[in-house]
Amino acid sequence: MTGGNKKLHVAGASDVKKNKPKVLKSSDQSPHSKNGASSKSNVATTKNHKIGSLYSGVGVVTISIVSWFVYQGYLETRVNSPLTENKVVFPTSHDFPERYWGSFRPGVYFGMKSRDTHSLLAGLMWFMPDIAAAGNLNLRHLCDQGDNLEQYGWREHDGRNFGVQVIIDKFIQLETSFITKLGGNHGGDWTARIHVEPRMKELVGQQVTLFFYLTLDDNGKGLLQPIRMIDNMDMTGIDTNQSAKFLGLSAVHGHTERLGDFRVSFHHSDQNSIVHTAFLSTTVASPNLVKDALQSGLRLMEDKRTKERHISLAGVLFPKEDTLKQPNFVVHQVTGKLPLQLEVVYESNSFAERETMLRGETYDTLLQKYRKEFRNQFESKFHLQKKGFSDEEQDFAVSAMSNLIGGIGYFYGSSKVQSVHNKEPVPYWNAPLYTAVPSRSFFPRGFLWDEGFHNLIISQWDREISFDIMAHWFDLMNVEGWIPREQILGSEARARVPDEFVVQRNNQGNPPTFFLVLDAMFKNRPVRDISTLELEQLNDMWPRLVSWYNWFNTSLHGPEPGSYYWRGRDTASVRELNPKSLSSGLDDYPRASHPTPDERHLDLRCWITLAAKVMASIADIIGRDGRKYHEAFVFLSDNKLLNAQHWSPTAKRYADFGLHSSNVTLRRPKSNPGQPKPDKIRVVLEEPTLRYVDDTFGYVNLFPLIIEILQPDSPQLGQLLLDLRSPNLLWTKYGLRSLSKTSPLYNKRNTEHDPPYWRGPIWINVNYLVVRALHHYSTVEGPHQTRATLLYNELRENLIANIFREYKRTGYIWEQYNDASGAGQGCRPFTGWSTLVLLLMSETYA
Repeated sequence: MTGGNKKLHVAGASDVKKNKPKVLKSSDQSPHSKNGASSKSNVATTKNHKIGSLYSGVGVVTISIVSWFVYQGYLETRVNSPLTENKVVFPTSHDFPERYWGSFRPGVYFGMKSRDTHSLLAGLMWFMPDIAAAGNLNLRHLCDQGDNLEQYGWREHDGRNFGVQVIIDKFIQLETSFITKLGGNHGGDWTARIHVEPRMKELVGQQVTLFFYLTLDDNGKGLLQPIRMIDNMDMTGIDTNQSAKFLGLSAVHGHTERLGDFRVSFHHSDQNSIVHTAFLSTTVASPNLVKDALQSGLRLMEDKRTKERHISLAGVLFPKEDTLKQPNFVVHQVTGKLPLQLEVVYESNSFAERETMLRGETYDTLLQKYRKEFRNQFESKFHLQKKGFSDEEQDFAVSAMSNLIGGIGYFYGSSKVQSVHNKEPVPYWNAPLYTAVPSRSFFPRGFLWDEGFHNLIISQWDREISFDIMAHWFDLMNVEGWIPREQILGSEARARVPDEFVVQRNNQGNPPTFFLVLDAMFKNRPVRDISTLELEQLNDMWPRLVSWYNWFNTSLHGPEPGSYYWRGRDTASVRELNPKSLSSGLDDYPRASHPTPDERHLDLRCWITLAAKVMASIADIIGRDGRKYHEAFVFLSDNKLLNAQHWSPTAKRYADFGLHSSNVTLRRPKSNPGQPKPDKIRVVLEEPTLRYVDDTFGYVNLFPLIIEILQPDSPQLGQLLLDLRSPNLLWTKYGLRSLSKTSPLYNKRNTEHDPPYWRGPIWINVNYLVVRALHHYSTVEGPHQTRATLLYNELRENLIANIFREYKRTGYIWEQYNDASGAGQGCRPFTGWSTLVLLLMSETYA
C-alpha cells in the first residue's frame, strides 16, 4: 500500500519502541553506596528507584496505548483518504465546452444535464389520458423494465453535439432529440425536441400528455422563475373561455452560479392541436422525488366552456409554511392531440452573438448536418459498409454504439466504504464521475470492470472522451491505490440500489480492465504518432497507475510468488453452494468450495500479468523507468511457472487451486410442524482437499488464452483450442457458454433464491476477449494457427448472428444469452459490454 503519511507514522512508532526505558529488576534497584551509607538510606534509595521505575513503566504503557489508538485512527482514515497525487481530470468541465451539456442522465428516458457538481436538470415524463387506468396513469419517467416498452434507445449519438432516440411505447412512438451549440461563457445553448406519433391510424387525434421539468441537482442553489404562457400572449380575438387552454408556461428564467442567467422556453408546433396546458412550481428535497412531487400536484380540472375534464397540474403548490421559499422544481405540461411536438430551448444569457433561436427549420438543418457527419465518421472508423454488412445490420451497429455513448452519465456524490479497521461504513469524499453505464434500466451507475470493456469501444469512437472517463475513475483512488468497484453517487443513483449493496469494501477490487483499454490504444503505436495531449494525459495518469498496480500486486497476492487470489469470499457462508467471488466480476462462477488464503485464482494472475505488460509499455512511451514491470511480466508470463501453479495434468486444463470438494449440495434442514420452512443450507458430502479445481471448465480456465500469455507452440494452447470447440463443454452455435455442461455446478442455483448467473449463460465481454485472442493466434506462426483461424471465424459469426437476431426479435441488446436457445435474458437494454458486438463486426482488436 502507498501513502506518504504511513512512512512518517511507522517511523514514529518504531522510535517509541526503540527508546523504551528499561524497567530494572528488584536486584538492580539497591546498588551499594561507595561511602558506606546506612541501611535506612539504602532503603530510601531503593524506594525512590521503585517509584521512579513505576512512573517510567506507566509512561511507557501510556505512550504505547496512545500510539496504538493513534495508529488505529490512522488505519481507519486510510480507506476514505484520497491519493495525494495531482488530479488527472482537468480543473473544470468548461475546458471541454463541447461536452459540457449532454444527455448525462442515463437512468431516465430523456433528460439533459450539465457537467457541474450541482447541475440544472431537465427531464421528460408522459402518459396517455385516454388510456390511463383508474388510479394509475402509467407515468413514464425512469427507465424501468417493468414499463415493458417495446423498445427504446438512441439511434444516433455522437457524445458531443447531438442525439436522436426512439421510444416505442404501447400506443405511441416518441422521438426525443437534442442539439447543443457552443457560444458564450457558460457552455452554450441546447434544444430538445419531443415528437410523438400514434402507432395506429385509429389513434390519430387521441390525447397524450407531456411533462417537461427543470430542477436543481442535490443541494443545488439557484433561481427558477416560471413565466406563464397567458401572461406573454396577445389575447386579442381569442375567446376568453379559451384562456383555460393556455395555463402552462411560456418560459422559465433561471440563474445558478455556474450557468449565470439563462432562459428555457417552450414551443408547440401546432397550437390547434393543443387541448390543455398547465404548470407546477414547487420544491423537492432531491431529484429522485420529482415524479412523486409531480403526481402530488395533479388535479382533475373541468373546462368551464367545453365541460371537458383534464388531468392538470395545480400551478403554484407550496405548503403554507413554505410560501416564501423559492421553487426548485418547475414543470410545463402540454396535453394535445396526436401527433404532437414540443420544443424546449435553453439559452444562456452569455451567448451574445446568437443569430436565430435553435428551433424549427434552424434545428432541422443543424440536426441533419450532424447526422450526416456522424454516419460518415462511423463508417470511417468501423468500415461496416466496406465489410459488406447490410443497411439493417449497419443501423443495428450504429444504434448499439449510440446507446453506449448516450448512456454516459455525469454523477456527483460520495460512496459508502469500509475497511477491516472500521466498525461502521464511512463516507468517501464527494467527487464527480463521468462514466458510461452497463444498463440504463437496471444498472444506471458506474461499475469499474464494466467500464474497461465500455472504453474498448468508446476509445475507438472518441479517444478524448475515453481519456476523460478514465481520468475521472482514477481520481477516485484512495491512498492505498484502491478504487471502489461500484459507484453509487448522488440521490438519483442511491435511490435505485438496496442498502445491502451500497457499501464498498477496500479488500475487494474489480479486474483492472482499463489496462485492456490502454493496451488497445497504444499497442504498436510509435511515440511519434501519439499526440502531445495524450502524452500529457499519460504522464498525469502515471502515478495513479503505479498506485493501482501496487494495490493489486500487494493486496491480492497469494501464498507463493506469482500466485494471487480474490478477497471477499464469505468463509462462513452456510447458504451458498459455492461462496461468491463478487470482486472477480464473475460473481457466482465456481471456485474452490472452501475459501482459504491458500487459493490460487487463475484469472487474477492473468489480469496482473496484463497489468505488468501494459505498465512496462506505458513507461517506455513516456520515458519512465519500467524495468520492474517488464521483469514482473517476464516472470508472470513464464509458461513453465504458469503450468507449475495452474495446469492440472489429470484434467489437462488450467485451473484454480484451493481447498475443494466436488460433492456439495443444498438441502433444507428439518423443521418443526407448524414452523416456517428454513432456507436450504450447504451440505458437504465429501471432505475437501487442497487440489486443482479441475472438475470445473469455463471462462476462468480460458484466461491464459484470453490474455495471450501462452506461447504459439504451447501444447497447452493446443489442448485449450480442442476443448473450446467441444459442444459438451463451452461451444454453442450462439457463443461460448460460461460454464461447461460437465461441471458439477452447471446451471445450479447458488442459494435457493439466487438463479445461476455465470454458470451457463453466454456473456459477450468474455466471448469478445476469446475472439480477440483467437484472432491473435491466427496471425502468428505455430502448430495451432490453422485451428485458431477456424475457431475465430466460426465463433465471431455465431456471436454476431445471434445478437443481431435477438435484437430484431425483441428490440433489445441483452445482458446475457441463453446457451440452449440463444435467447436474450437478464436485463435490457444492456448496451454496456454487450455492445462489443460492434468490435466483432468491425474486427477491431487493438
